[in-house]
Amino acid sequence: MRVGILGGGQLGRMLALAGHPLGYSFVVLTPGEGSPASSVAETLVAGYDDPAALAELAERVDVVTYEFENVPVAAVEILREKNVPVHPNPRALDVASDRLNEKSLFTELGIPTVPYQAVDDAASMEKAVRFIGLPAVLKTRRFGYDGKGQRVLRRGADVEGAFTGLGAVPQILEGFVDFRRELSILSVRGQDGEIGFYPLVENRHEGGILRLTRAPAADVTPAQQAKAEGYARALLEHLDYVGVLALELFDDGVELLANEIAPRVHNSGHWTIEGAETSQFANHLRAITGAALGSCAPRGVSAMVNLIGEAPRAQSILRVPGAHLHLYGKSPRPGRKIGHVTVTAPDPGVLDARLERL
Repeated sequence: MRVGILGGGQLGRMLALAGHPLGYSFVVLTPGEGSPASSVAETLVAGYDDPAALAELAERVDVVTYEFENVPVAAVEILREKNVPVHPNPRALDVASDRLNEKSLFTELGIPTVPYQAVDDAASMEKAVRFIGLPAVLKTRRFGYDGKGQRVLRRGADVEGAFTGLGAVPQILEGFVDFRRELSILSVRGQDGEIGFYPLVENRHEGGILRLTRAPAADVTPAQQAKAEGYARALLEHLDYVGVLALELFDDGVELLANEIAPRVHNSGHWTIEGAETSQFANHLRAITGAALGSCAPRGVSAMVNLIGEAPRAQSILRVPGAHLHLYGKSPRPGRKIGHVTVTAPDPGVLDARLERL
């Protein structure tokens, strides 16, 4: 089976690494030379909207997926016109790449989320602030990640110039949530409609960037897990989705509020490589190629630590029991994810000790 991937970042790299033992080969389409995936997959260097490159990709693969949600929907449509299956489908891409579409779908499906209003100009900004109140979070509707493309508005003075400060592009104003913690759930749906769920995990951020994921999350009740699975199932079935879907949630102590989805494998699921019966990457590939899904059950407890900007010496990490180092082949740069470490343990106490040592 030959798999095409739109995007050559670390997620594409880890998809290829998971697929090689299954006998899959990979062709990556990416705009930049020397991408993380280029060392483990054949690479086409071209823009995602390059017709010739898309035609070549279509000729060389049996199925296509993508590793980030800002792939142009038009590119996916070109591939589908050439009778190449693309999973997840363009509808999921269209929803996840626009925060207003995303929040609107949550509302349509009865999934609770924060209050929100569209912001298209200064006048609608004033109206949105009156409706939502302060504090609130202003976000660009597209192309925001790792804390980029957003700002918190706490006082009236913060509102002035906020719309133009984010580029005067279409935006969304969201109510500020004083949440207890951020959780996320990864789910996977096969071509036959089979669905699997990983346990809820807890995510901790600094500067808008995910720093630590603990899996499974502590003190999650069966009712909370069932509720999160219900939200994810509704999204998967409504979108006729195939592959791994991540759903980020705010736990405010009373309710689980949907924050956003990612129609792909996700940073908060990297722990599954060593910490689950089947990794998110292997299950995504199983789903898009029509194979049977693997178990999503965890193996003990795990944590994933992102390496941001630079990495310690490998030997210092590998001396920690249960530590597994993953470097992405990216040059160090402030704020850049250049790798991660998964730490596995038989119980939370041992995990805490290993994390402290790490």
